[in-house]
This record gives sequence, C-alpha cells and structure tokens, in this order.
Amino acid sequence: MLKLTAMLKLIAKMNPIKNLLFSLLLFSCLHRPEEPPKYVFLFIGDGLGIGTLTYSEIIANEKGDTLCFSQFPVTGLITTHAADNWATCSASAATALASGEKTKNGMLNIAPDSMRVLIPVSKIVHQKGYGVGIATTVSLNHATPAGFYAHSLSRKNYYEIAKQLPASGFQFFAGSGFLDSAPKDSVPVFTLLRENGYDVFTSIHQCSESESLRSVLIQPQGKDSAQLPYSIHKNKDDFTLAQITQLGIEKLSALNKPFFFMIEGGLIDWANHDNLANEVYGEVKEFSEAIETALAFYKKHPKETLIIVTADHETGGTYILQDGLHFATGDHTGNIVPVFAMGVGATHFRGLYDNTEIAKKILQILR
Repeated sequence: MLKLTAMLKLIAKMNPIKNLLFSLLLFSCLHRPEEPPKYVFLFIGDGLGIGTLTYSEIIANEKGDTLCFSQFPVTGLITTHAADNWATCSASAATALASGEKTKNGMLNIAPDSMRVLIPVSKIVHQKGYGVGIATTVSLNHATPAGFYAHSLSRKNYYEIAKQLPASGFQFFAGSGFLDSAPKDSVPVFTLLRENGYDVFTSIHQCSESESLRSVLIQPQGKDSAQLPYSIHKNKDDFTLAQITQLGIEKLSALNKPFFFMIEGGLIDWANHDNLANEVYGEVKEFSEAIETALAFYKKHPKETLIIVTADHETGGTYILQDGLHFATGDHTGNIVPVFAMGVGATHFRGLYDNTEIAKKILQILR
C-alpha cells in the first residue's frame, strides 16, 4: 500500500502527458490478465439435480456431515436439453459438456445431422500437451466417460466405443470395467490396450506403485464390470471414488505437466432411476468425498487449479415433502442443474447458461 501511495504522489507531480502515460502503465501492471490454470478438475454428478442436492444437504446436516462442493464460492445453473428432446440422455449431455455442442439423444460426439464428429475438450487440451484422466463409478465405455474420448452414432455401441479408449493416448482411466458387446473374432479390448502401451490394474496399490505412464484401473475379475457397488453396500476391498480420484491425481502429477481430470459420480443417476433414497445420499456423499481430494490438491496449488462441479441432467424428478425425498419419475427430466466452481477462472461459471457453455468456458480460460 505504501508503494502504491508513493506512486500516486509521483503521478501528481508529473505534467499531464507523462501523468497519462504513467497511469496507463500502472493500470496495466495492476490489471494483468489472470494466468490460466495448470490443473483442471471437472466433476460430473450424473443425475444430480436440485431436488437430490436439497435432500442430500438436509441429510448431511442431520448426520453432521458436509457436502464440500456446496460451499464453493461460485455457483451457477445450466440448462440440459438435447438437440431433439427437452429431457436429455447421458450421451447427448456428455457431448454437450465435453464438446460444447448439442446432439440427439443416444448419440455421442456426433453432430445431429450425423455428418460431423465433435471434438471433446479433453482431446483438445491433450493435443496441447496436457495429461488427461477419466474416472467413473460405472463402466469406462458408458455414456459419460465415453463422451470425453469417443464418438459413436449410438451410445450402445460399447465395443466400438471401448476401442477408442486405447487410441486416445490419455494417461489415466479408472472405472468398474467395460461393458462388452464385441463381435465374434474381434480383437479384445485388453489386447488393444496392451498394444497401445497401457497397463491394466485391478489393485489401487499396484497401480500407485507402478511407474506406468498409461494406466487403466478396473475392478478385479468376479466383480460387476458395469458398476462399482453402491457406497452404502461397499466392502472394505471395493474401490471408492475418492481413492480413484487420489490415484488419478498421483498418476497425472507424476507426468510433471498440466492436466485435465474428469471424474463422474455415475451411480447418483442409477439410484435416482430406481428411486432409492438411501443409496442416493450415499452416492452424493461419496461424490463429495472425491471432490475433497481435489480440494486438498487445490490447497497446495491455489493459484494453478480450477475445480468445476456440475451434473449432466436431473434424474427422478426429485422433490422434498414433509416426510422426505419423493420421486416424480424413474427417468430423466429437463430441469436445470447446479454448477459449483473454485479456483483460477471460477467466476466464469457464475449465472444461468446452457450446458454447452461448460466446455467453451474451460477452453476460454485455458486460452
């Protein structure tokens, strides 16, 4: 403050032209553009609408818990409709969030006219030298994670989608496994992974100890390849989203370069589809715990980190009455969903806007 006061006194003694030039120079020094973040986290709570969030906040308060992301300094709202439907599916929503463009329900990073492939933000930043990680509580070739590395006319082309994962070159993947729809005599996905330099792990400890530069973590054989267990039903040896997120941070940090990390809480959606209130809260709490690991990283790199938390759509038409959480449907709705942000560039995510703006804002911030 003393230095600034001295500068102002000096300006006052100058002639008008020198005064103006010096003022412009001082203004430019004091208002330098913010450096872009080196580390970007995008957390997607699949199906996490306003009703589910409200219910989870109430339960967390009753239990003495907290949902860390709801305390973020920047909040916003996004619309979620697809190109052909007011209620989006996860594939068209992932396309919007990842590529910044709308498409039809069921399609993945393909334009609505089926004539153009859309490029997700993860691929764009990877081409610029960023490390990229993708993590989820469901299968790696499910709609939301696939939206950040693949394109397909149908989200159900699971083998076609899975084949694109090894070709991405992204450094870290983690999820329950792969949904298998491989045609006869096709090359197994695990063979393609090995041919593209990936090491596949079924143990968090083994993956952490490995010096592998391209890692895929999935559940051990015998567990469900479609999903991790619901949080409230986990055994001690089951992966948690927080463990997966911490592992991804370790692997991406070891690259010694900027990174982009997308983490999905996929089972919030599944619990809402089945109208399972207890499981809904368990998944939202696990999602929050994963975000806490990113917050711990942020505290070490506050001037270099951006954390964004949002949802792809609302599921269940959830609302609160005196006796608790109620569901209007077992399907998706077209309701707006929340956005929370913290860190470098977070203020860009304030307000009400469309889901296609998320990817555009990230790219604008990264310049």
